[in-house]
Amino acid sequence: MSEVKLQRTSDLDGPVLARMSRLDRFLPVWIIAAMALGLALGRMIPSLAEGLDAVKVGSVSLPIAIGLLLMMYPVLAKVRYRALNRVTGDRRMLATSLVLNWLIGPALMFALAWIFLPDLPDYRTGLIIVGLARCIAMVLIWNDLSCGDREAGAVLVAINSVFQILAFGLLGWFYLQVLPGWLGLEQVTAGFSVGTIVVSVLVFLGIPLIAGYLTRTIGERTKGTDWYEQRFLPKIGPVALYGLLFTIVLLFALQGHTITSRPWDVARIALPLLAYFALMFGGSFALGHHLRLGYAKTTTVAFTAAGNNFELAIAVAIGVFGATSGQALAGVVGPLIEVPVLVALVYVALWARRRYYPQDIP
Repeated sequence: MSEVKLQRTSDLDGPVLARMSRLDRFLPVWIIAAMALGLALGRMIPSLAEGLDAVKVGSVSLPIAIGLLLMMYPVLAKVRYRALNRVTGDRRMLATSLVLNWLIGPALMFALAWIFLPDLPDYRTGLIIVGLARCIAMVLIWNDLSCGDREAGAVLVAINSVFQILAFGLLGWFYLQVLPGWLGLEQVTAGFSVGTIVVSVLVFLGIPLIAGYLTRTIGERTKGTDWYEQRFLPKIGPVALYGLLFTIVLLFALQGHTITSRPWDVARIALPLLAYFALMFGGSFALGHHLRLGYAKTTTVAFTAAGNNFELAIAVAIGVFGATSGQALAGVVGPLIEVPVLVALVYVALWARRRYYPQDIP
């Protein structure tokens, strides 16, 4: 998403929204506007789908591929890759975060998708893919707003960014084919292959990940960390939002008929996402409190567990199932509710700080 300048403050009553950039503060508004524009374009230009498919990168049309890469690159340029050197600093926190992110999170989303969407297999699959796409740099915003541990957040984000390259394809195979087979549930077969997922992850995460790493490394070596963090990132940050909005416009232009004829389906997609955010954040915060990690690290662990990389989920869904698929639509609904829900969770975290960690307030 867009780069934001946050004021770390011990004043817990300071308005959270006021500390967000205008772009991020009104993200749901921009997404709704992009959806509306896409629906209008789909009605005005019936041949839009044929035009988008004229030039493809693999199975994805070139304009959509460009939008996907644009929304991924700034987020990955923001990751502090040097933080990987500090992985062993707090092994208990690291182990807790890895278990929550790569074992509990995907399993919970799998369960919620089947509970809420048993009769909608495409949307259900899209939600399961969302559950596999773990948080990256966007979580740093919520971590800062709630006065979490910045260094711990940098470490966990760096780990998730790199680990997704290795784990996403395997977890996709497990949760979409192996586990449903064990449980006697419907397996995803049509249009699905582990190889296609791996290729999509390598293209839409691997390329911007390498570009982001090189950008940060070269930028810091030539201009310094302060210049990179304070001047360069704020300039490229909004590109991620523009790429997301551009992609949403195209997706809704292509899916206009499905969306307008079945609006209740969109609302049904939102319900398991809301449950997921609440359960993952609440459960992770309670676990961190039980392990006595302290407020700052507990908050960081909770937000990294609750957040998802919707950009990657959208990219994989489009690459594997197509831009007009229900799987892609399920991914698009995510960012619409992510910002208001996670802003609310920031307030919850700050309330918990006052209630349970008064000694941590400066």
